[in-house]
Amino acid sequence: MRIIVGITGGSGAIYSVSLLQALHELNIETHLVVSKMGEYVLKQECDISISEISKLSTYFYSNDDFTAPIASGSFKTDGMVVAPCSMKTLSAIANGYSDSLLTRACDVIIKEGKKLVLVPRETPLSSIHLENMLKLSNLGVKIFPPIPSFYNKPNSIEDIVIQMTGRILDNLNIDNNLVNRWNGR
Repeated sequence: MRIIVGITGGSGAIYSVSLLQALHELNIETHLVVSKMGEYVLKQECDISISEISKLSTYFYSNDDFTAPIASGSFKTDGMVVAPCSMKTLSAIANGYSDSLLTRACDVIIKEGKKLVLVPRETPLSSIHLENMLKLSNLGVKIFPPIPSFYNKPNSIEDIVIQMTGRILDNLNIDNNLVNRWNGR
């Protein structure tokens, strides 16, 4: 498999770190692109530099490199995740505003009919946010707010993050054993 991972400036960089670690452990080829604010949030929230996070990916691209393979529909991929996805990025994707490699890659994923999972991290949501999410959902994009489940009785933030990571992988049809699955009463 080949998955593109985007990281933007919304709070929740811990999800991208967990996702990249899981994909690495599953030996899945990853193509990483990080926005300027994504880089800032990684440092602020996780104390991880861009050089450290890029080591978790197979390939890393500058967000202004429109010559990167992920900018083209001829590049074969199985899907893309943007985690976290800022409302600015979500709006750009919803309106076809491809002003960066990250938003161009999302545009390509949509036009090629591939799986796109956006992990928006904002609260409360305005009508503008909801309209943009609905627009993308109607195009087949998965809107995946990282709202934790509590039926699995998490004991730590790590438990919550791992459960969310597993569910993101599920939405890409990637088998994993990270999810504490509901099995009834």
